[in-house]
Amino acid sequence: MAETQVCAASDVPENGVISREVGEELVAIYNINGTYYATEARCTHGMADLADGTLEDDVIECNFHFGAFHVPSGKAVQPPCFVPIKTFKTEVRDGQVYVDLDVPAPTAETS
Repeated sequence: MAETQVCAASDVPENGVISREVGEELVAIYNINGTYYATEARCTHGMADLADGTLEDDVIECNFHFGAFHVPSGKAVQPPCFVPIKTFKTEVRDGQVYVDLDVPAPTAETS
């Protein structure tokens, strides 16, 4: 899948997160201090939508079992989550957020 327009940048509140369907993938779109990120939206532990969780700084906490992930890297940072979430290349152009599900974010956890 190539780069896809997923929403207007203004749809994502500052220091907030929303989820959108992109093809068959549920994707979480984050605006952290004006920088946009995209990750898979399903928690790797309990399959909850991370957009329903709590975003604090650059960490999203799942509202299901309270595991947490570092948004820029996808790294699991709080049990019961141990498997990282996928991150995706994200770009804002002309007020629109674009995500490429085939390209990891440059800040992605690689190991």
